[in-house]
Amino acid sequence: MLNISKSVLNRKVDLSGFKAVQRVSGRKHYKHFNRFLIVFAVILLIILFLPWTQNVRGIGFLTTLTPDQRPQTVQSQIPGRIEKWYVREGDFVEKGDTILHISEIKNEYFDPNLLERTDQQIKAKEMSVTSYQEKVRALETQIGALTKERSLKLEQARNKLLQANLKVESDSIDFEAAKTNIMIAQRQFDRTTQLESEGLKAVTDVEEKKLKLQETQAKLISQENKLLASKNEVLNAEVEIIRVQAEYADKIAKARSDKFTAQSSQFDSEAQVTKLENEFSNYSIRNDLYYIRAPRSGFINRAIQGGIGETFKEGDRLVGIMPANYDRAVETFVEPIDLPLMHIGEKVRIEFDGWPAIIFSGWPNVSYGTYGGKVVAVETFISDNGKYRILLAPDPEDHPWPEDLRVGSGAKTIALLEDVPIWFELWRQLNGFPPNYYQPEDSKMASAEKK
Repeated sequence: MLNISKSVLNRKVDLSGFKAVQRVSGRKHYKHFNRFLIVFAVILLIILFLPWTQNVRGIGFLTTLTPDQRPQTVQSQIPGRIEKWYVREGDFVEKGDTILHISEIKNEYFDPNLLERTDQQIKAKEMSVTSYQEKVRALETQIGALTKERSLKLEQARNKLLQANLKVESDSIDFEAAKTNIMIAQRQFDRTTQLESEGLKAVTDVEEKKLKLQETQAKLISQENKLLASKNEVLNAEVEIIRVQAEYADKIAKARSDKFTAQSSQFDSEAQVTKLENEFSNYSIRNDLYYIRAPRSGFINRAIQGGIGETFKEGDRLVGIMPANYDRAVETFVEPIDLPLMHIGEKVRIEFDGWPAIIFSGWPNVSYGTYGGKVVAVETFISDNGKYRILLAPDPEDHPWPEDLRVGSGAKTIALLEDVPIWFELWRQLNGFPPNYYQPEDSKMASAEKK
């Protein structure tokens, strides 16, 4: 209470008999308390200068190091209907083991003898190809025979032409001789006529010479006719050569046309054979797809499509499988502001869900129950949750991770950064500043070497 009054209470009343006054009036405990405060202040001051490891916290889960080791679903490449299951959830399957059997739901594949009928079509088309090949060979033989026959016919026609030319030449010589004979006969007739007029020759001589002249003229006309006939034979021989060439050219062209038609049909049949073989292969592969097999060794997690008789589309998930052998990793997420502080090979401490741990984030050496990891991949694009994905692998220099961990279990991560005094970390936290930006020692050495 305030001492406003001039009357002093403790001088008029004895307060020493009260226990509360006895406890408050004692001065001895002040000395011990002051010593405690001084020692606490000194310890606190010393603690403020102790080193503190800056860190980046993240929350993630256990995954696998490579994508092909992660849990996956088995899909069907074709639509179908579930007929029989060969496994149960939790079963272990080897690669290639049959998981379930499906049946066809498309009407174009309902025929149970589809493969056999397609094979019969292939054989029939192959026989058709063989027939066309034989026809092509026969036409090639026919073309060869026609070509040889044309050569012989042309040779025969040329011989006839040569004979006709020789006959023309012979007839022309005979015609010239006839013209010479008629000139001689004309001179003899003229001379005999003149001698007869002079009385030196008889009339009978003139008549003989006249008769001979007429015979010579008749021979000249006959020889001229022969010459013209021989020239006609030459023309006929030339026409015959042209006719033979045209005739056999038409026959050979027709044979070649038939050959090309047969070859076209042969190629068309070969194309149909190839198409049928392709369909046969597709049908064979499709029949093999009726049995859904395990793509790798692992455990059957969950049957997504259950029951018998359920239908599904191609690409629908049927069953989930977890690989038996995998390399463990942790997938964690950090804030965008902390991403520049994450580097490949960075040391990280990990706390797994279900495993007791005592964590001092700034003093990793005194933490208990955490496991070592290192950064192996840093995502360069932000995830759907607004953070960046970091992939962590076990640290080979640290003790191994627990064997009983399962993919998908939760994990908390602490990425270790630079060491700073505790007072600096408190000042940074109070001001909301990010951890100190730094480069790993390897990056610094590499930069120095480049310079």
